[in-house]
Amino acid sequence: MVSKKDTPAASRFPWMICCECIMINFVHRYKVEPKSKVSLRRWEPGDHRAFSGEKKDAERVLLKLTEQLSQLQEVLYAEHKHKILIIFQAMDTGGKDGTIKAVFREMAPQGIHVSSFKVPTAEELDHDYLWRIHKCGPAKGEIVLFNRSHYEDLLTVRVHQLVPEDVWRKRFAQINDFERMLAEEGTTIIKFYLNISKKEQKKRLQERSEDPTKRWKFSPNDLSERKLWEEYMKAYEDVFSLTSTAYAPWYIVPADRNWYRNLCVATIVVDALKKLKMKYPRPRLNRHRQV
Repeated sequence: MVSKKDTPAASRFPWMICCECIMINFVHRYKVEPKSKVSLRRWEPGDHRAFSGEKKDAERVLLKLTEQLSQLQEVLYAEHKHKILIIFQAMDTGGKDGTIKAVFREMAPQGIHVSSFKVPTAEELDHDYLWRIHKCGPAKGEIVLFNRSHYEDLLTVRVHQLVPEDVWRKRFAQINDFERMLAEEGTTIIKFYLNISKKEQKKRLQERSEDPTKRWKFSPNDLSERKLWEEYMKAYEDVFSLTSTAYAPWYIVPADRNWYRNLCVATIVVDALKKLKMKYPRPRLNRHRQV
């Protein structure tokens, strides 16, 4: 009789059979194909079928993925060739902060930056809406994370009617052109929508209001924004349908389960960085220097 100890790990833990297969599942399952018509009703916030293990298994895989990200970041920084821009969008309580904390926890601080975009300042309003975005983009060898982004100028301004429709309608093409320019200049762009359900959002808002350690995050504004849920969903559907491109794809990530959300994001980012085929540069030797 073969003991459990002698049984190959892959047989006992199906999720270990093929890491590459897991990666492919996540990448293809949640990627919005260019020019596809998106209906968020078809994207399940509670989906977790691309991973056959349990939560504790996912946490082990995530640990290995964060270690890989740390190694890949080191090569990225050393090679000083590529730029990485990762965009996070979500409804309130969708988990942007939590995802960033969990997935990028092993990163070296000098090579990664987080930019958050809130209500524009007076100076920013005096410029075009992409002015404040462009100056926060990544330099060579850097990873930049956008916690909200230029897409607020297709979402919030639309839902709250801050600009006329003929103004925000033009921005789909403008943003595609902007991101194409970044991509052609060496930027890898990955865009995540953390897809939380309205039911789960209600639960998390209640937790915020009742938990003293989370209450500081709660704002009455969250409740008024929640009333506009359907309007936001329509706006997001247009964003995904019209701005998911080959050079800047959107991924609609199920976010009702934090562990699955984190695993999904980490897997997709690792896959994107591996595809860059990065290498450590050769040392620059000064032949005239004497030891």
